[in-house]
Amino acid sequence: MSNLTDSPAWQALSAHQSAIGKLTMRGMFQADPSRFDKFTLQLDGLLLDYSKNLITEETIGLLLNLAGQSKLDDWTARMFDGELINTSEHRAVLHTALRAPRETAIHTGGKDVVPDVHRVLDHMRRYTEAVRNGSLRGHTGKQLRDVVNIGIGGSALGPLMVCEALRPYGSSQLNARFVSNVDATDLVETLKHLDPETTLFIVSSKTFTTQETLANAHSARDWLIKHLGAEEAVAKHFAAVSTNLDATSKFGINPDHVFEFWDWVGGRYSLWSAIGLPIALYIGMDNFEQLLGGAHTMDRHFREMPPERNMPIILGMLGVWYANFFGAGSHAILPYDQYLQHFPAYLQQLEMESNGKRVDRDGKEVDYATQTIIWGEPGTNGQHSFYQLIHQGTRLVPADFLAPINSHNPTGEHHQMLLSNCFAQTEALMLGKNGEEVRAELSAQGHDGAALEALLPYKVFPGNHPTSTLLFDKLDPHTLGMLVALYEHKVFVQGVVWNINSFDQWGVEFGKQLAGKLLPELQARQRVSSHDASTNGLINHYLAH
Repeated sequence: MSNLTDSPAWQALSAHQSAIGKLTMRGMFQADPSRFDKFTLQLDGLLLDYSKNLITEETIGLLLNLAGQSKLDDWTARMFDGELINTSEHRAVLHTALRAPRETAIHTGGKDVVPDVHRVLDHMRRYTEAVRNGSLRGHTGKQLRDVVNIGIGGSALGPLMVCEALRPYGSSQLNARFVSNVDATDLVETLKHLDPETTLFIVSSKTFTTQETLANAHSARDWLIKHLGAEEAVAKHFAAVSTNLDATSKFGINPDHVFEFWDWVGGRYSLWSAIGLPIALYIGMDNFEQLLGGAHTMDRHFREMPPERNMPIILGMLGVWYANFFGAGSHAILPYDQYLQHFPAYLQQLEMESNGKRVDRDGKEVDYATQTIIWGEPGTNGQHSFYQLIHQGTRLVPADFLAPINSHNPTGEHHQMLLSNCFAQTEALMLGKNGEEVRAELSAQGHDGAALEALLPYKVFPGNHPTSTLLFDKLDPHTLGMLVALYEHKVFVQGVVWNINSFDQWGVEFGKQLAGKLLPELQARQRVSSHDASTNGLINHYLAH
């Protein structure tokens, strides 16, 4: 057994799970009418209801003991204070500094990073305002109308998710588009609808060497020059988020249109940095700063509130509870807001790339589950797709429901219908429907005898499926900032408890290395025999056709 699974806090939770396994949430709610009040938290118009979970007050106490045993307070302070907690890469983890107020001081490596953060934010403001007001125009003098972000991973998913989520705040004069896949279809289908004279490309790559991003960027550059007939056009139609000024200059990008970020900004935590340039262009710098402000509000909440009143800690420890003591292998993210349609995909990267690890900080293989699989779709679409499995399948799938109290598009009774479905699903998952209730229901519908008994088992719902619900006033920039930061800190909490480094991603790098070796073989068009039989067969089949 590892130090974690052999620890008193872990063993106490294991014993507690055996005892609580005999209880039902239906019974808990019947026994305690104040359960909702005990298990809800609020912050700036954001409400977290975690009362529909397989927990008692004792459970929360035991989970917080585990967090305390893991020295969560110490790790939190070390992160916020700029220590090199990303030990495998010897880096600080300071995405929180990207949303810190100008007067804050945060040091790493003996340097206060906040002035640099705000220098870049000021640079972003000057540039985005010039594009939006038309004082910065394209090569032929036309105003730039379409922004195409070229990036991959965190350089694409975060900005895409935010631009879609905050579409009500987007410019009516400017479109934001995203190209990430090296499959040429992604780029070609995007460019089909664009006018080169009014298109601005943003190439997001810290080193300006990312293979997929640079392939798309060079193809976009070729397209632009072909249509505008001059290499000088690149300077007016491209910007970059990168630290490699030599490479961006060789590409033809004006140095004034290159935006810096730092090695203490992880890709999946980077939308708050200059990687958020397409966001700032689309929604305006004032709204971008509201987004940062919402995240900073959650940062302060996470750092200052006691564990029992701390949203990220509660959500994080509930995830540990189900992954490690109930064997849950996945977790559903179910936003009842169409603007959040990319939020589950964004959280897939944030959570699974961060905590999908099998080795702890000491380089030892763990003997306990770490990250669950994150998945989901907006409601109500998911109800007609995979909710069947959650309700009546054989797997326990904890779920987070997210919904706005007020819609940006109040039309007829649509929003009331949406929320009625959201609330009903959490109630149905908690309550279920037992055999006695099904029998009464079928009898009232005219069924009886053998026909009733034959149908009855298909209509039983076991219930006792855990859900947490996040309600917010309206999906505005401040609220979205809080939500994203909430999940960032949830991930951090779980990584601390599991004693893993949440901020590296060596598994991503391995596949890139192999692809780099395979590419010359595909280009050479000669039969290969240097791989395993399957890979040799696939390559040779490709070459033969």
